[in-house]
Amino acid sequence: MSNSKIALITGGNKGIGFETGRQLGHLGFTILLGSRDETRGHQAAAALNIENINAKAITLDVTDPDTIHYAVQQIDDQYGSLDVLINNAGVSLDGGVPPSQLELINLRRTYETNVFGMFSVTKAILPLIKKSPAGRIVNLSSGLASLTLNSDPESEFYELNLLAYMSSKTAVNALTVLFAKELKDTSIKVNSADPGFTSTDLNGHRGYRSVEQGASIVVKLATLSNDGPTGGFFDENGVVPW
Repeated sequence: MSNSKIALITGGNKGIGFETGRQLGHLGFTILLGSRDETRGHQAAAALNIENINAKAITLDVTDPDTIHYAVQQIDDQYGSLDVLINNAGVSLDGGVPPSQLELINLRRTYETNVFGMFSVTKAILPLIKKSPAGRIVNLSSGLASLTLNSDPESEFYELNLLAYMSSKTAVNALTVLFAKELKDTSIKVNSADPGFTSTDLNGHRGYRSVEQGASIVVKLATLSNDGPTGGFFDENGVVPW
């Protein structure tokens, strides 16, 4: 059993997930990197180990109930509880087409990962988070999820109209609000993080923010004090409108 706090990061072998693991690792957390690809997961964990971070890879595909069940079992057997869940795994499959041209299969596949996968992992791991004295759940959302900003012609990304990705992240925010409502009388805090337009594989590295910048709000929400907020949507500057 480890005396340090334990954090599980889905999609943790690269991008914002990996950088979040690095930053939390340097704060003394034990990092569990969830990865669909076992080899890439072990390579990512080894890279953090070099920095004296206690990181381990866990094979976890958020769309595969068997890997979710096995990951939860591993964490329960090895640690007995979980302090932080970071729902980072996500896909963007719109291909730049307008809503009327989107193929239904791509809408379904987007929701399978971004919404149903996030729900499945959260539901399965929640009993272990309840065993933590101060559990934290951070759901990776996006400014593109904001219905307020999507409706504002003056907003930065108003011209973007990616139905699958943007609406899936809006649904992520709904999961945040509703899980937070259920858990409001516990010590668990559930929040959505907007990392900003960060350079990752998800956007073909077109983002203008670094992964270090993108991960900062995730780390902040993962390490909230007991009097911190729950059921909110935040970027590094504060509250993001729904």
